[in-house]
Amino acid sequence: MQLSIVILNYNVRYFLEQCVLSVQEAIVGLDAEIIVIDNNSSDDSCLMMKTRFPEVKLIQNPNNFGFPKGNNIGVQQANGKYICILNPDTIVAHDTFTKILAFAEGKQDLGIIGCKLIDGTGNFLPESKRGIPTPWVAFTKIFGLYKVFPKSRLFNRYYAQHLNENQTGEVEILVGAFMFLKKDLYQTLNGFDENCFMYADDIDLSYRALLLQKENYYFHETTVLHYKGESTVKDQLYMKRFQDAMNFFYQKHFRKSWFFSFFIQAGTWFFSFVKMFQGKPKEKPLPESYFFYSKNENLSEKLASILENKVSFLEFKKEKMVNSCLILKGKKTEIILDNQYVSFKKCINIIETLKDKNITFKIFPKNTNFIIGSNSRNDRGQIVKIE
Repeated sequence: MQLSIVILNYNVRYFLEQCVLSVQEAIVGLDAEIIVIDNNSSDDSCLMMKTRFPEVKLIQNPNNFGFPKGNNIGVQQANGKYICILNPDTIVAHDTFTKILAFAEGKQDLGIIGCKLIDGTGNFLPESKRGIPTPWVAFTKIFGLYKVFPKSRLFNRYYAQHLNENQTGEVEILVGAFMFLKKDLYQTLNGFDENCFMYADDIDLSYRALLLQKENYYFHETTVLHYKGESTVKDQLYMKRFQDAMNFFYQKHFRKSWFFSFFIQAGTWFFSFVKMFQGKPKEKPLPESYFFYSKNENLSEKLASILENKVSFLEFKKEKMVNSCLILKGKKTEIILDNQYVSFKKCINIIETLKDKNITFKIFPKNTNFIIGSNSRNDRGQIVKIE
């Protein structure tokens, strides 16, 4: 078998459903399998999987084992030469795995491959590619020096800014939302370190691949949508786990000193506090207008009733859609993309192309009864049932 896609889920039932739909499209023509591991969700995720995707291998954990152990359990049952660790709050394009498989087959000493990630508003996620967070690199991140001197190699290593977002090349650290590697390498590394519950596990795995003289890559030729923040509410527990995770990585891989320990303690506290503050929900004004991108004009009337606002039907031609959105610049607008007629790849492309602070996006996944999306990388997503 060529490929196993391993998806660890925890209480994101609707995002998981959309993710699996996109992965199913992406493995057509490939010798591939999907493995979903559920960390004891309480939101009917497992019932949905059994009902909607009975052909997908489902592993139900009796407890929330965390990110490392949950993924390790899934990989143990994977049959593919390659594996892809994939977050459930993602959408892949139909050619994502075909492109990355071709890239991987042409590399010697392959480590881990990551790809271009965007959030639900179409903005690039800089953590798609990173450097090793040594004390100095962490310092440049915490105090924002990478923003002040983005072209200086001395300051720009945290987000691997020697590569721009549309440039493929070697990087050091990749993000756990999408990690593509050979199964035998994963096994050689003994998978994710289960002593880390979450947050530093992807840094640790990437770093250990480098220690084996493997080469990690950022691959820009496919874009994956990552809604961020779905599996974790950024509260006091989040802050403690993030702090513990960063301490775990430094204690495992770097020599300690009094100054080092003080700096890391202060830095991780500050950084996790900022993360927690960013994650607090904010009141957002409702869109002034809604546009439905579909061939099903009748459904726009049903959406108007549910959303309690007029929903304009948008002609199924991209150039007309772009022109309409240009006219709406400056107005709070939401675009709903009907996946029955718009492929996931096209949804991703539209969201990335039309990104604007005043435009939000939702997707109506095919053969479902909900629309779904996220208006901010720091907030939980939005789901509206279509009954």
